[in-house]
Amino acid sequence: MQERIIATYHLTTHDDPERTASLIAGEQSSGTFVAIPGEDEALKARAAATYDIAPLDEQPPSGQPRHYRLTLSWPLANLGPSLPNLMATVAGNLYELRPVRSLRLLDLSLPEAFAKAYPGPAFGIAGTRELTGVPLAPLIGTIIKPSVGLSAVDTAAMVAQLCEAGIDFIKDDELQADGPACPFDERVRLCMQVIRSHAERSGRKVMYAFNLTGELDEMRRRHDLVVAEGGTAVMLGLNSVGMSGFNAFRKHAQLPIHAHRNGWGYVQSGWSYVAWQKLWRLAGVDHMHVNGIANKFQEDDDSVIASARACLSPMFPDKACTVMPVFSSGQTVMQAHPTWQRLQSPDLIFLAGGGLFAHPGGIAAGVNALRQAWEAAVHGIPLQAAANSHRELREAIVTFGANK
Repeated sequence: MQERIIATYHLTTHDDPERTASLIAGEQSSGTFVAIPGEDEALKARAAATYDIAPLDEQPPSGQPRHYRLTLSWPLANLGPSLPNLMATVAGNLYELRPVRSLRLLDLSLPEAFAKAYPGPAFGIAGTRELTGVPLAPLIGTIIKPSVGLSAVDTAAMVAQLCEAGIDFIKDDELQADGPACPFDERVRLCMQVIRSHAERSGRKVMYAFNLTGELDEMRRRHDLVVAEGGTAVMLGLNSVGMSGFNAFRKHAQLPIHAHRNGWGYVQSGWSYVAWQKLWRLAGVDHMHVNGIANKFQEDDDSVIASARACLSPMFPDKACTVMPVFSSGQTVMQAHPTWQRLQSPDLIFLAGGGLFAHPGGIAAGVNALRQAWEAAVHGIPLQAAANSHRELREAIVTFGANK
């Protein structure tokens, strides 16, 4: 039986749906805008995309577009198990075709050949837990704030406070990479000196995902510095480095890769996160940002939870490729209970930036409040009941509750 790639879309069009689907299938496989001699029936049988289209709504008033569920299928032989070329096939020129009012890729089903061709996560959930020393609970983390403007010395001083407070995970903001105001090398050396010293005293090393996004040779060199300094994670902006750049880096990497989705706003009009994250999990990320409940952006809670569940869902029978979903964006103690209630899994990283640093009791109180909220959520203790016995949590609710 021929191995095939299957993609499902939400299509909006004014035109005849069969004609539109046929045009898309042809454009993304063997056809073009006119019949040509080389596209005979034998070639179509082995290379043409097939399609199925079904309406999603009642017939609208005259002149209004109609919505359809479009499924396209390609033989694997057209491109082979190549993620860069898969992106060109399932999300290439079809979006711009004249009859297409809008199109969004909802999901992908890939042949086992992709699982054999790509490494998947090197660490994933189990490896991240081992490195952080957090065997069961959600990882409590933060983003260095302010996002930019701190020097390397300032950043290391903040990391020292976070380590003493018992944080599990720290990351650079995606805007902080290797600027002259906070050079990457100096930031890594100073912060890792703090983290190593704390680990020697406590027996537990805080995971810091340093943002090494840049040109490929820069990323490799920066990665090697983090390894030499005893670091346990690095971060990449996926939309900045691209699929081929990521794949080249993944071959070099020896640490968990924290994948940031900054730029998702310009991607999401054409992709659902459920489809998009599959490619990056196969390529080999270990953590993926999924936004957060009651976030500061436009995404609704149902979409956030669907994204997180997708990260935790196995992709192939013999290669799960599950990764840690990362909740961030306006997160505070107020989101612990609803996140737990919706997801029902401790396998996540919960990041609060302002929701930690703006605690009136300072950094240590901010970390404690987040941990208190999550411990209550996981153990089924109502938030207010937990606050009655935890001052830091009470203060956090007063500070952040009005905004959530």
